[in-house]
Amino acid sequence: MDATQKDAWRAVSDAADLQRLIRDVPDFPKHGVLFRDITPLLADASGLAMAVELMAQPFRGKHVDVVVGAESRGFIFGTAVAKALSVGFVPVRKPGKLPCETRRCEYQLEYGSDALEIHKDAIQRGQKVLIVDDLLATGGTLAACCALVRESGAKVEAVAVLIELAALGGRTRLGDYPVFSVISY
Repeated sequence: MDATQKDAWRAVSDAADLQRLIRDVPDFPKHGVLFRDITPLLADASGLAMAVELMAQPFRGKHVDVVVGAESRGFIFGTAVAKALSVGFVPVRKPGKLPCETRRCEYQLEYGSDALEIHKDAIQRGQKVLIVDDLLATGGTLAACCALVRESGAKVEAVAVLIELAALGGRTRLGDYPVFSVISY
């Protein structure tokens, strides 16, 4: 750790400090919803560095071959965690955004359905995969990511998120996969 990292970590030293960088926005995106806005955390250099370190730390020394992250905030944390673990990153995107042959997983939302896609050749059979996202709420997006990894013949080692909204029960949609969250509401 260099001197700049040490200085940054003095300002933000644990998950409680990170939680103070997350802004509550009532009634967004609709009335009755309390949105947890991570943009202040992303704008804070020490907060961002600590968030990435806390997400990567449980997986240091464990054999993870690649990190998968879902569009779009999963790209932010997924690439940073992949870099911290010295492994590659694979994006999971909304339909029609990837240029080559894809695997597709449709999943249910609270009101309707959605789908995610991954390049068929992005993950190799037998690879050990860490799935990273900013938030675990109802679990639909992360369950779809797990399904895409399984269909690729790879193994989901764990799911890591910055924030878990525990009351929404998303963890139950992920079955037996280990789930690590830095902050839980």
